[in-house]
Amino acid sequence: MAWTPPPHVTQHWQVTKPGASGKRGMVASQARDAAEAGIAILEAGGTAADAAVATAFALAVVEPWNSGLGGIGFTQVAGPGIGAQTFDFGPVSPHGLDPSAYPMTGTMKADLFTWPEVFEDRNIHGPLSFAIPSSVAGYAELHARHGRLPLSVVMEPAIALAKRGLAQDWFTTLKVANSAAVLRKYAESARIYLPNDLPPVAPYQGNPGFFRQGRLAETLERLAAAGLRDFYEGGVAGELLADFKEMGSLISAADLAGCKAIVKPALEASWRGKRLFLANGLTAAPTLLRVLEGMRGADFSGPAPSAGWYAQLAGVLREAYAERLAGLGDAEPKAAESCTTHLTVCDKDGMMVAMTTTLLSSMGSRVVLPRSGVLMNNGIMWFDPRPEAVNAIAPGKRPLTNMCPVIGAEGEAPSIALGASGGRRIMASVFQTLSYVADFGMTPEQAAHHPRLDVSGPDGVTADIRLGAETLAALAKDDTVTEVEHAVLPVNFACPNLIRITADGTREGISDAMSPWSAALAQ
Repeated sequence: MAWTPPPHVTQHWQVTKPGASGKRGMVASQARDAAEAGIAILEAGGTAADAAVATAFALAVVEPWNSGLGGIGFTQVAGPGIGAQTFDFGPVSPHGLDPSAYPMTGTMKADLFTWPEVFEDRNIHGPLSFAIPSSVAGYAELHARHGRLPLSVVMEPAIALAKRGLAQDWFTTLKVANSAAVLRKYAESARIYLPNDLPPVAPYQGNPGFFRQGRLAETLERLAAAGLRDFYEGGVAGELLADFKEMGSLISAADLAGCKAIVKPALEASWRGKRLFLANGLTAAPTLLRVLEGMRGADFSGPAPSAGWYAQLAGVLREAYAERLAGLGDAEPKAAESCTTHLTVCDKDGMMVAMTTTLLSSMGSRVVLPRSGVLMNNGIMWFDPRPEAVNAIAPGKRPLTNMCPVIGAEGEAPSIALGASGGRRIMASVFQTLSYVADFGMTPEQAAHHPRLDVSGPDGVTADIRLGAETLAALAKDDTVTEVEHAVLPVNFACPNLIRITADGTREGISDAMSPWSAALAQ
């Protein structure tokens, strides 16, 4: 017989992710250990802002491939008496950056970007890929404005986690292995993450154990004692600058000293009886606004979206991304391996926080600074190396990012907060997850397990095979459809998490169903 192998199935199982429910505070995070840190701060009397900062610092330890002290981000905050604010601590290139340090090879980059390859991939990894690390400044401003507990208390869980170390389980092996080819180029990174020149692996039996990430615990302890500005103007800053100088990074003392979060009113949009607060800055918010406009007349009548709803969404997303990219030329990377984290928090008083923070690529620049244990971002990869481009590499410049934290409110009270990680795929997942809950009446847990599609450019649809034959056929009428699994790896969809507050004050939360470590936890 002539037998043709069927499509390979990566995960022949049915995975369910437990949601959380309670009447007080809640934290949803891509790592349960970090969510536990946030819950501990809520239990100690902290606000949602305190808990978000504690969770973010914990993620720097337990999820180093996605975010950390060397990263950047955006945060949305809303609550009684404070309105809705955006904390912009997005990427900025060093003010002493010299574009001539990034010569092009003459070859087009085929894997991550739609623009030319740079000599030695200097814009993708290594010291010349560093943008100014602004995450700590963002956390500092959030804590200063809306926190209640002392910083030393807020940082205590992250310090304890750093002293314990990173879990040496199968997921760590998977994430480190994905970056191993570049991690091995940098001495401290290789020493920590590639013992015996190989990724760490769990024992065949028993408990996996943990390993320390250089001097990260000591740096966190110093920041807790000296204050977070020490990262920019104190002892930690001195350690960063000494490593930058030795490595050839272009980040200066003035770059660090001038690094501060920008706080502004959130962008507001009206959506089906709700007020939506979007991130005010170089984010995916303008593109999400176009999607909201294009979907106003869609069919929201059923308990779940119809085939026609998905077909309309795919068309609206294509148009929105065509407009986004036309405004930038080819200036926004597809960043297929872009790794980010998102956390969502609410407290008993109704304050909600949605924070997206990133190192950009998985493990950022892949450079751990030996004096501090800080893993640096590779923010320069967001710029186009062509000098004539709209988004060309230049000093002191902010690139466009894909982050999309959102808070929704009914009247003055915030009632839903969410966001996602996953590069260009973030915005589509945020809209669908929001709509599943707010428009179709799904519980957060139902929404997390419902299939999605992704359109993150002007052409092509990526569709979860669980959407079914009718929907897949409807999508195929207008564009090329790639049918995929929603799996741990490959990562075909963004990873959202969400918390909503129901009319009776119950908090319900969920994290991404296919993220093995993720969790939503209630007080």
